[in-house]
Amino acid sequence: MERPGWDDYFMGIAIAVRARANCMGKRVGAVLAREGRVVSTGYNGTPEDAGNCIEGGCRRCADSDTFPSGTAYDLCICVHAEQNALLSAARFGIATEGATLYTTTRPCFGCTKELLQAKIAAVVYLHDWAPDARLTDEYRRIQENFRGGVRQLQLDDPDAVWAAGGRERAG
Repeated sequence: MERPGWDDYFMGIAIAVRARANCMGKRVGAVLAREGRVVSTGYNGTPEDAGNCIEGGCRRCADSDTFPSGTAYDLCICVHAEQNALLSAARFGIATEGATLYTTTRPCFGCTKELLQAKIAAVVYLHDWAPDARLTDEYRRIQENFRGGVRQLQLDDPDAVWAAGGRERAG
């Protein structure tokens, strides 16, 4: 039986976590790992008791014809997967300093700032995300502050997760 490396292992968990996401736009999962252990997970969706995105809780997602892609983020009430991973750790008093974030999508500018403030050491992502072309240099500059770097994980089958004895399709 082939054992996955740490990056594949934690990314497989992030892929599984994103199955709980309820955002109508993009489903994202995140895992914070420290010293070879999962310390927290998060997926994107509306705040607790706010009504799920898929139930009309988020006006921006519910009325996507009115709000083109990349606009009206101030109306979006969804909490990003990376934010939820940090907030869950905080809620339960779990230290995140020095952890590595594994996420299915590269963190946005806002999440990058929050991760840096929480002293996350490194970010490993599956799918790329790029800001508005005018902000690319600033985005790259701020992500250079992760002491362990920011890098994309290349998987043979990005929708696969490790299972006992091999890989299995994520649901």
